[in-house]
Amino acid sequence: MITHKQLTLAEIFEDCQNKFDNDKYQFLSLLDEAINLDEIVPVSFVSHFHAQTGRPRKHQLYPMLKALLLQRIFSIPTDTLLIVFLKCSQELRDFCDFDVVPDGSKFTRFKQDFLLDLQSMFNHLVDLTEPICQKLNPALADMTIFDTSGIEAWVMENNPKYANRIIKQLKAFKKSHNLDDSYDPYKAAYGSMPPHAASNQAIQQMYINGHFCYAYKFGIVTNGLGIVRDISFYNKDFLNAHPDIVVEKKSDSPDEDKSLADSKALLPVLIDFFKKHPLIEPKTFLGDAAFDTIEIYKSLFEDIGFRKAFIPLRVKLSKEGTDYTVNENGIPCCPHDSTLPMKREGSKSHLRSKLPTMKFVCPKMKWMRDKQTGKTYRKCHCDNPCTTSSCGRMIYIYPEKNLRAYPGVERGSREWEDTYKIRVNVEKSINHFKDSFCIANRKTQNEKTLHADLLLAGITQLVTVLVTDKIHKHQYIRSLKPLIA
Repeated sequence: MITHKQLTLAEIFEDCQNKFDNDKYQFLSLLDEAINLDEIVPVSFVSHFHAQTGRPRKHQLYPMLKALLLQRIFSIPTDTLLIVFLKCSQELRDFCDFDVVPDGSKFTRFKQDFLLDLQSMFNHLVDLTEPICQKLNPALADMTIFDTSGIEAWVMENNPKYANRIIKQLKAFKKSHNLDDSYDPYKAAYGSMPPHAASNQAIQQMYINGHFCYAYKFGIVTNGLGIVRDISFYNKDFLNAHPDIVVEKKSDSPDEDKSLADSKALLPVLIDFFKKHPLIEPKTFLGDAAFDTIEIYKSLFEDIGFRKAFIPLRVKLSKEGTDYTVNENGIPCCPHDSTLPMKREGSKSHLRSKLPTMKFVCPKMKWMRDKQTGKTYRKCHCDNPCTTSSCGRMIYIYPEKNLRAYPGVERGSREWEDTYKIRVNVEKSINHFKDSFCIANRKTQNEKTLHADLLLAGITQLVTVLVTDKIHKHQYIRSLKPLIA
């Protein structure tokens, strides 16, 4: 017979207390041991914080940074809720070393007053984490992936009723005038809405994740591991420093406008990034089809020094002045049958030119063996040959003359397919920043506050890299949450 025992309140409390002591507090102790703020906070940040203010600071630098890091590690969405957690938990206050919990204005003022210092701290952490990334996977660490997104601001235009009202009117307009499907109410709505929020011109109209919004735009660079390497916040100062990024065009196509803006932003962002981090050597670039322009390929290879660029084509390739066509992957096709791609041969030993070449041979060519001599030779088995040569047609491509068609790697190859899949890591990082680090849905339109929140998200991810390396648990390099029981 099974006997039942009713637990007392004291026993329940003791059990909960043990779970917290053994799990949550243990995690805080782990963080306290693994995070060395003397190592990761630049001296300039400390000096600026402790500069003469006229009176002693009530809240010190390291406690403020620890609290803001905890906010993102535990996915606490607002500063108000962070304050509640700090006031209710002695363990959190002990970890941060707070005698008195700061109010909301203190956290906001800290972000705004020390924005440039947070940027310096982020850049410093990028250099500290680069050897760790190289140690984990050199091939992935040598990849550079770029993408853009936006942080929605707390403005009237982001009220769902604002866009829905316009879309509803345009749908009614389409129905009343019996317009065909070529008229898209959503695109028309995009074209009719203002390009920026009424309260702040820096809050731009964007099309993110299938919906219209008004947001501060930013660019992010990660490596193949998905670890952030650079964050560029497209504020007024940044745009003034890079006037070529500004795109005056506004059409009825949000995708077209976004592609144009992204393509103009790419090179300035990358050039700035590699100037700040000269020890990071670019090898492989991954981006979406928005960067498929001749100018970008040329700059990526010649100005920055990339060896390979994985960028899908937006416009079909063509070869002018030739009697053959090329397919969607840049492979020459048989002059008599455009559906037959020629076969790639890597041999270039017979060429006197030192320029890199790609050799393609007739798709109906086969290697034969002379039984008497034992030597092998090429033999074309085409019924309608395009050349008098018994070997069949051979075409030599010089990639440097058309980097768009031959960006250091053969389009459509196994290497291309396997490598380009890695580009999704930059989108995962953006979603991680917005969801887990809670930079989305902030109820503010203050530019400095949102910029600081974005930098703190990047700092938290890089601190995560340092922590996992110190405790030798690299499987948690993107998130420490699995370590929390």
